[in-house]
Amino acid sequence: MFARSLPVTTFVALWSATGFTRAEEPTARVIASRGYSEAVELKLGKTRAVFCPQAGGRVLEFSVDGTDAMYFDEAEKNWKPGKPGPITAGRFDYGPELTVIAHPKAWAGEWTAEITKTNSVKLTSPKEEVPSAKREGVAGIQLVREFTLVPHGPFVGLSCKQTMTNVSKEVREVCHWGRSFSPGGGICVIPLGDRPSRFPSKYAMYEDSAVINVRATDEKIRERDGFLEILAPPRKPKLGFDTYAGWLAYVMPNDTVFVKRFPTFPDRVYNEAAGLTLSVWYPTGPRIELEPIGPRERLKPGESASFTEDWWLLTHPFPKKGQQLDLKALAEQVAKQTTRTK
Repeated sequence: MFARSLPVTTFVALWSATGFTRAEEPTARVIASRGYSEAVELKLGKTRAVFCPQAGGRVLEFSVDGTDAMYFDEAEKNWKPGKPGPITAGRFDYGPELTVIAHPKAWAGEWTAEITKTNSVKLTSPKEEVPSAKREGVAGIQLVREFTLVPHGPFVGLSCKQTMTNVSKEVREVCHWGRSFSPGGGICVIPLGDRPSRFPSKYAMYEDSAVINVRATDEKIRERDGFLEILAPPRKPKLGFDTYAGWLAYVMPNDTVFVKRFPTFPDRVYNEAAGLTLSVWYPTGPRIELEPIGPRERLKPGESASFTEDWWLLTHPFPKKGQQLDLKALAEQVAKQTTRTK
C-alpha cells in the first residue's frame, strides 16, 4: 500500500557537495522484485537498496555494484497476500526477545510505504490491536522505518531508523532489535571497545533450554587484538555481546565487508535477558543474522522512541587459507570510510 503525501524531488546541491554528478543523483521508484509487486528501489551511484512493504517492512536488497549484503530465501518468491512465508533478508524487529508480546502483523503483514525524497522511503506498520495468543496481551506498538541513502565521500551508506510508538493504553517496555540475514561463510568481527565485559568469555552463548553461558569456549570464536572473531558456525549458534564500541563488521568470502554502525549507551539499561547490546546468530547453513540491540525504552501511551543503524558495504580482502584478517587495518577502514548519520 502506498501513500505519497510528499512529491519526489531532487536535491542537486546535496549530491554535488559530496562529489556525485547529476547522472548519479538518487532515484526512487516502485518496482517488482523477488516475488513482490510493490517493492521500492532507491539508487545512488553503484549503491542500490530495495524495500518490501508488502510483507514485514524490510530491506530485500542492499548492494554495491551488484554485490548484495542480504541473504534472501528463494522460497519467498512464492509469497501470497495474507499467507506469509519465510521472512528473510534485511529484517528489523523489537524485543526483549524472551518476553515481548507477539506481533505478527508488524513482523510479516502489509505495511504502508511513502517515498519521501529521491533518497528515502518511509514504511509504517499496521497496528497490533488483537490480543496475542502467545504471551498474553495486545502488543500495542506501531513501527515506522525510515530508510535513507547517505553519501560519505565516494561511499554510500544506508541509514535505517526505526521508531517505536506505544499505541496501547498501558506502559510498554521495549527495545530495538535488528535481525538482518547475510550470506553465511564469512567472518564476523566484533570490537570489544575500552569498557570491560561482564562476561568472562567476552560473549554469552545461548545453550539449550534458554541457559545463557557466559564462560563458554569455542574453537570457532577467538579473541585477538581487542576484537572477537567468529570464524565459522560455533557449537551453539546464538551469541550475545555487551560491547559499547558501536559497530560490527562481517567480512564475506567475495572480498566485501558489511559494516553496521549503531549508537550505544553505557549509562542506560539494556533489557535483553543478558543485557546485550549486540547479538549474532550463526548456524550451520546459508545465512548469518547480525543483530544490533537498543536500550530499554519505557513508553507511556502515545510516547515514541527511535534507534538508527547505519549500513555500509565496502571492499575488503577475505583471508586466504593460512592467513588471518588484519584487524587494525579493518578498523581503520571502517573509521575512514563510514560515518554516523546526523
